[in-house]
Amino acid sequence: MARSAKLRRPATLASLAAELGVSRTTVSNAYNRPDQLSPELRQRVLETARQLGYPGPDPVARSLRTRQAGAVGLLFTEALSYAFRDPAAVGFLEGLALGCEEAGQGLLMVPASPEADHAHTAAAVHRAAVDGFVVYSVPDDDPHFAAVQQRPLPLVVCDQPILEGVDHVGIDDRGAMAGLGGHLIELGHRRVGVICMRLGRDRNDGLVEVARQHAAHFHVQRARLAGLQDAFGPEEWSAVRVVERFDHTVESGASAAAQLLDHDPGLSALAATSDILALGALEELRRRGLRVPEDVTVTGFDGIPEAERIGLTTVRQPVREKGRAASRLLLERAEGRCRSISLPTELMIGQTSGPAKVADAPWFSGL
Repeated sequence: MARSAKLRRPATLASLAAELGVSRTTVSNAYNRPDQLSPELRQRVLETARQLGYPGPDPVARSLRTRQAGAVGLLFTEALSYAFRDPAAVGFLEGLALGCEEAGQGLLMVPASPEADHAHTAAAVHRAAVDGFVVYSVPDDDPHFAAVQQRPLPLVVCDQPILEGVDHVGIDDRGAMAGLGGHLIELGHRRVGVICMRLGRDRNDGLVEVARQHAAHFHVQRARLAGLQDAFGPEEWSAVRVVERFDHTVESGASAAAQLLDHDPGLSALAATSDILALGALEELRRRGLRVPEDVTVTGFDGIPEAERIGLTTVRQPVREKGRAASRLLLERAEGRCRSISLPTELMIGQTSGPAKVADAPWFSGL
């Protein structure tokens, strides 16, 4: 029987240097500082390393030495699959990934869904090997966000929460929604129902009183509802019914629209705080045989591709640029000053909004 080949011990930086007859610094420079070597010498080092099976410097040891992990951490309070399912989140992630790619940085995602074990996720935040964090759209009382703040690392928040002393990238949600509300007012709509995304970490699938709107821990939703209130005025707004949905899905938008229409079939408009919820409202209206916009006007917010394809009246926001701007703020790491970037939005008047059939009377009926 042939004797089995002797197993070769894994090559190390020292053994590679001895094989080449060069210093260990020369081998290290071939990987970390190639400008310090001639192209011919670097190629000889890399080729010999390949032959000997040397994988290169230990990334863990390198990060300990340089105190840099070479990666950006991303925290968002949804399940990991949501990041690849929600069009606005997908656009943001694309922009963030592009910014990291251009800077030669990796991206580590730390999902923290509402149902996740808080202690487990906080531990993941604490041990994440990253050089800084981007936090994407979390409530101001989120325990995972508190864990991020405990790390002595650069931090940029996209959308929410807006906190003093923390770098921020976002849009003027309140002003943008006020413009959309003004469009509804101009069309003669007063009998309006509103569908909003979750306002807090507690599950609430139903009517939202004004007090809960004003105390919402999700700043973006609070601002969008406040924008509609700005357009309608406090007195008329008190008669507008707002329905909240915890899950951000088309199905949630449809069920919310059904709840509103069941209690007031005479609604002339449904305003949703996201395009996803608006798409659900459109499905419910089709199921009921109601025409859009002849019978009911529908509006959304975000400007996702599907909304633009069907001509939804909405507010388009630059979600991909949000991601790129967040990466720039984080990687520039300006010390001693807080920076904020507010990106522009655009009101898109589509095919789903039209004049109210008759002058609407305020809606005073209760749910």
